[in-house]
Amino acid sequence: LSSGINAEYGVLRKKGIIPQKPKEEPEITEEQIQEMMDEAIRARMGGKKPEEMDLDELDELEDDEDEEFLLQLRNKRIAEMKAAASLARYGSVLEISGHEYVQEVNKAGDGVWVVLHLYKQGIPLCALLNQHMALLANKFPMTKFIKSISTTCIPNFPDKNLPTFFVYKEGDMKSQIVGAVNFGGMNCTPEDLEWKLKNIGAVPSKLERDPREKHFIPDAMTSAVRQAHYQNDSDSD
Repeated sequence: LSSGINAEYGVLRKKGIIPQKPKEEPEITEEQIQEMMDEAIRARMGGKKPEEMDLDELDELEDDEDEEFLLQLRNKRIAEMKAAASLARYGSVLEISGHEYVQEVNKAGDGVWVVLHLYKQGIPLCALLNQHMALLANKFPMTKFIKSISTTCIPNFPDKNLPTFFVYKEGDMKSQIVGAVNFGGMNCTPEDLEWKLKNIGAVPSKLERDPREKHFIPDAMTSAVRQAHYQNDSDSD
């Protein structure tokens, strides 16, 4: 191991982050050292990872952590925040017409996800999804959310296919969601839409389970109760 790594071992052992040197020390990689430091920080900060901390929380560590290490961690976090801010260029839903399609969709930029909603006024589910999009656009400002009246964007687009979502990355269509049934009808929630877009890859959602699962058990119970009630009525006849 290099002298720099050995010196770093000494600091980590002194702070109790890694165990004292055994008689026969196995080789530890720099990645393992980083993970050990991250685990130690998470323990002190209630389970938070360094990349999840804001600058005030990093300041709280300065009293009992190595100053040089904290400075490196702080600078790394600042760089990550700046990188995230540079990607967070949207934050609202943009309305486009047909002639703006190429510029706003195909030329959106490298690494940019675009979610396009084709809608028509007077269709309740389209109006509901526009509301959900506004929430998600604010929540995921690195994703470009746009909407367009269907026939303005694509002449003669059939109303039976509304609402329709087209999802693009770097100008290439990655997925499409067509028709009311595929959105779950008027029962669609912002979380339902977020889950669909997460599975496509369009938003970095932290949802871990399909939000609709919470509705499955009550619906099944309701169906069972109705079935039992129907059978009782039949028996009484």
